[in-house]
Amino acid sequence: MLEAIDVHADGLKRAALKAGPAARVPNCPEWTVQDLVSHIAFVHAFAVGLAVNRPVQPAPPPDWDDVLGWWDGQRLALREALNRAPETPAFSPYPGFAVTVGDWTRRMAHETAIHRLDAESALEDGPPTRFSPSFANDGIDEFLTSLLPRLGRTAEVRVTTPERTWALGEPKAGLNGSADDVYRALWGRPHQASVTGDLAPLAAP
Repeated sequence: MLEAIDVHADGLKRAALKAGPAARVPNCPEWTVQDLVSHIAFVHAFAVGLAVNRPVQPAPPPDWDDVLGWWDGQRLALREALNRAPETPAFSPYPGFAVTVGDWTRRMAHETAIHRLDAESALEDGPPTRFSPSFANDGIDEFLTSLLPRLGRTAEVRVTTPERTWALGEPKAGLNGSADDVYRALWGRPHQASVTGDLAPLAAP
């Protein structure tokens, strides 16, 4: 997962530099590329504090060149903060849920991967990034069994990929397809998964 953070952050940055700060992000219509970069820079910096049990509220600089450099520094700090035993306790913003360094590593890997897709959506000829079944299935599992409960949200749904099935509650809705497409669908990104019923309760946070 540490390697995944680096790989997807690098992909995100390549796309952002190619698109330019003023380009719109179709996956997130309210954002420009600069908004997207500022967001992921903030998230990485915030995760540094959480991983070392000293939460802070980072403030990314407003200038494009400055925020890119600041983000580079936060990425290095994040790798250092997460490069510890996965079971090491970390700060939890979720009442009643303990969180470890491993949990934050996993969260940052998937946060960065999804936002890589957003940066690439700003390109007219964006690369056809596809996630491996192992990574995408882990992202689905993290979303359904870790993130949603910690956010206090419930859903009654059956989610199926060729490799795995998740059944939450008494399923009233279904999501089926390749792991890559289901992963994207859960996060509200363009996908080719099959949807039945109402997936509104699963709307990405």
